[in-house]
Amino acid sequence: MNKYPNCSVNSTEIWSSHLVLALGIPQLIINIASVIFNCAVIITILSTKDLHKPIFILFCNLAFSDLLTSSSGFWISMLFIANPESTIFGSKDILIAYAFYTMSILSTVYNLVSIGIERYMAVAESLRMRCRVSRNQSLAAALINWALAFFLGCMPLVGWNCLHNKENISALYSPFCVDYLIFITIPNCVVAFILPLFTYLSIIAILRKQKFTLGAHGQANGTYKSAEVQVARTSVFIWLLALVSYAPFFAGVVLDATNRLCPTDLYPSVYVFRNCTAMMITMNSLGNPIIYTLQVKTLGSKLKFLKCPARNRIQAQVIGNI
Repeated sequence: MNKYPNCSVNSTEIWSSHLVLALGIPQLIINIASVIFNCAVIITILSTKDLHKPIFILFCNLAFSDLLTSSSGFWISMLFIANPESTIFGSKDILIAYAFYTMSILSTVYNLVSIGIERYMAVAESLRMRCRVSRNQSLAAALINWALAFFLGCMPLVGWNCLHNKENISALYSPFCVDYLIFITIPNCVVAFILPLFTYLSIIAILRKQKFTLGAHGQANGTYKSAEVQVARTSVFIWLLALVSYAPFFAGVVLDATNRLCPTDLYPSVYVFRNCTAMMITMNSLGNPIIYTLQVKTLGSKLKFLKCPARNRIQAQVIGNI
């Protein structure tokens, strides 16, 4: 049964070569830039012994996720340029590419949440017993993130797809099924937006409380003020980047689930929007390493903080590792 009873599912040449190149080439360029940047981050962390810390393990894992996102995005862009009709009417090749793309996006989301939780634990425990996340715990979190992303992302490859059954097929992301997109999108959007926002707001509240506590004992200085501002700035950047990058995709899924238009009726505006959402997701993969590793002065500055005297280590970790 066809989801679009009044439509023909036969492929027709509705893409112009100029539009395909105008959309495909920028996607390729952004994906290549993201691959290079994330590879640089991975090599830097792996080759620097002083960066083999729990938080940097999570940073490195995030870079791996973003690298896979960019690589699979590059793959999808090449398929789009070679055969744009396949991104409308679906094919086995695009199904495999979309599955890897979904897996990488989910891993990125889970890694962002893990980093937020690690930062919260680091700040919350910094004035207590300093029971911090260990390296093994960070590795375990990374493996769990990948296992969950792999399980959810591979569902279309093991049967939950509409490659042959057109009854519930997605108009924008064929051959994915609409119910699969809803199942994946809604809970993970909540995880990606709400949980990190709550986590980083809690970090800011903890730092504010610590500053007031030190001030009451006559120990206040500019360090905690600087840390609070830095955490607030980085937190807002992280949340806004995720919001800007994934909100258009979420809107596209909602449109996909509610529309009953023929794919040819959606061309070109809705499909141009779809390709732009893919570029926004890649921009998130490019922006993540910038925010997490370069926003607070660069990895070299973080090394300086790791070498601070013991009496300044708490403040240095708050500023340098966020």
